[in-house]
Amino acid sequence: MPKLGMEPKRRADVINATLTCISKHGIDGMTLDKVAEYADCSKGVVTYYFKNKDNLTSEAFQAFLAYYGLKIGSDIENTMTAQEMMDVTLTHILPPYVNDKEKRINVSQLDGIAEMYIPHEDQARLFVQFFSKAALDPKLQEVVANSYARDLQGITKIFEYGKQTGLMSVEDSQSAAYGLMAMVVGLSFFRVAGVSPANSEDNRYICEDFVRQMTNRR
Repeated sequence: MPKLGMEPKRRADVINATLTCISKHGIDGMTLDKVAEYADCSKGVVTYYFKNKDNLTSEAFQAFLAYYGLKIGSDIENTMTAQEMMDVTLTHILPPYVNDKEKRINVSQLDGIAEMYIPHEDQARLFVQFFSKAALDPKLQEVVANSYARDLQGITKIFEYGKQTGLMSVEDSQSAAYGLMAMVVGLSFFRVAGVSPANSEDNRYICEDFVRQMTNRR
């Protein structure tokens, strides 16, 4: 049993270690023993919080998906325009290419949301691992459905705000949000597969163009 008062940190360490393990070895290659090694704890600590691999995988997937909403929510301010809010959203859900290999996975809020981070390559690997597994796992499908329902609701509100303030021309905010999310998912897969746009630029500009077409700029 973990030391008294260490529970939140130990649990966070195990989740971060699980995501690191999955990024390096895949879900099939992730074991409780390997997670314990990455978390620098005993296997008993891992099973104290998460009874088996399936439970741990589900919890890690939820933490992975929640990361994006937390980062977006912390950076959006009420004084922003709808376009500025959308820029923040796109920066997090389809981040620009950067060389951040020296950074480690951290989806824990214990040190503040600003300290949370998932390196670019890890994001891509985790995305493929979790979503490919979810295609055959009803429990993971439920995790995706619940997470994306929240994301769609948030993005819909931004489009609706842009419509109400006259800065965006949107007929159906929900459909626009759905289309943008579908585009992000597709572009994420293209990134992992190495399918670049014809001009070889970072493919996130495609999402930006989609939003720009609905933005009334003078």
